[in-house]
Amino acid sequence: MELLFAVLGGLIAGAVAHVVVPWRSTRGALLGPAVGGIVAAVVWEALTWAGWPYDGGWIWVLALVGAGVVAVVTEWVLGRRRTAADEDFFERARTERA
Repeated sequence: MELLFAVLGGLIAGAVAHVVVPWRSTRGALLGPAVGGIVAAVVWEALTWAGWPYDGGWIWVLALVGAGVVAVVTEWVLGRRRTAADEDFFERARTERA
């Protein structure tokens, strides 16, 4: 049951990352929540396999903060790359047409 709550927290953290990071129009609306949920699930399972207790505070902090940080970084990098690729494409299209 705790894994479900950790994944839900990761989904919410990823959704917040989607809203906070610029370049929303260059990526899908589900990218942040998907990345956040997956990272929260993987971190949670890795820490439980390492023997961390479910009711400990640090497992929650690492799973949720880690999910949020990875979602923000993913959206930041992909947003910047997509914007740069679009600008490059439009510049090439403009110069080839002229």
